[in-house]
Amino acid sequence: MGVGNVRRGRMIGNISAAADFLGPGAIETNRYQSEIFDLVRRRGVLGQRINQTPATGQPSRYFEETQINAATSTDPRVIVPVASQPQRIEQVVSLKALVSQLNYSIFDVEVNQQQGQFAYLEAKDLTDAVDSVLKLHDQQLWTGNDTNLIIPTTLNYFGISGQIAQAPFLNPLGGTAVPPGFTQNVQVTASGSLIDALKTQVAGMVSRTDFEVKPSAFYASPVFLDLFDREAKTFQLYYNETEIQPGVIVKAIPTQAGLLPLVPEPFIPILSVYPSSPQRQYEGFILSEEFIEYHWLTSPVPRVFQLGLLGNLAAQFVILKFGAVVAKGASYAHSHYFTVR
Repeated sequence: MGVGNVRRGRMIGNISAAADFLGPGAIETNRYQSEIFDLVRRRGVLGQRINQTPATGQPSRYFEETQINAATSTDPRVIVPVASQPQRIEQVVSLKALVSQLNYSIFDVEVNQQQGQFAYLEAKDLTDAVDSVLKLHDQQLWTGNDTNLIIPTTLNYFGISGQIAQAPFLNPLGGTAVPPGFTQNVQVTASGSLIDALKTQVAGMVSRTDFEVKPSAFYASPVFLDLFDREAKTFQLYYNETEIQPGVIVKAIPTQAGLLPLVPEPFIPILSVYPSSPQRQYEGFILSEEFIEYHWLTSPVPRVFQLGLLGNLAAQFVILKFGAVVAKGASYAHSHYFTVR
């Protein structure tokens, strides 16, 4: 209330001077535009592009086939078949919960309604609360700090960045010898070409004879993708363009999997190498998006529940979303790409 005096039980202070100007023929009072300027980020990109599928239960389960039956050559006159069988692995995805709460004070709501200046504010605040759940969902698709899909270690998602980077590598040759381009963790040296390394990695992924994958997009921080633009400008390279969402067009580079969109994803963090170092670690992810799935319970979108009035007559809303994300084929269908610069 500021500095004021108590008169007859009322506080008389700075709020009493509500007029901007008092003069002959003029009393100017505060007025505001009826629309609130709002550019707050609500969604990322990946969360709007991945597949949504109903969970089979808690946990959600599926089978992954890693090898088909083996065939052999034989003498056409002395046929000797060798029995074999496909290899299948049971996979588990533990569901998580995201929640947001909003309380409406009956007094403040009725004051707002009587003023009539922000008539849409109740609906906007509730929509914003729903968007807060979707924003956290999109953020944790990348940064969720759980470390295990089977036995949860935190309440967050197990982000696909961690699923890909920590997946045990499936070497197509077996043993310890790994041909170029056959690893899901690709480090580019400070002096190396970002574009060449990306194209080589995609070629290696496509050339596997044990798995048939087709990378569909490269996701990275907009700041990291700016380094790609600088390199392309330096060497006078030219990008193609492709549409990833209605009206959203991004740069794309030609690879052995076709045009690979370079998708700016603001929720992929830029990491500090050392607190006092100007160098930063940039990372991106080559994804086969058709194999990224969100397993949802009851509904793929957040649900809004209105609870009973509290003792102070405040209306209470709870927004809830159940589900979890999984990067199928994390060790071969996707790649983690990073550099320090």
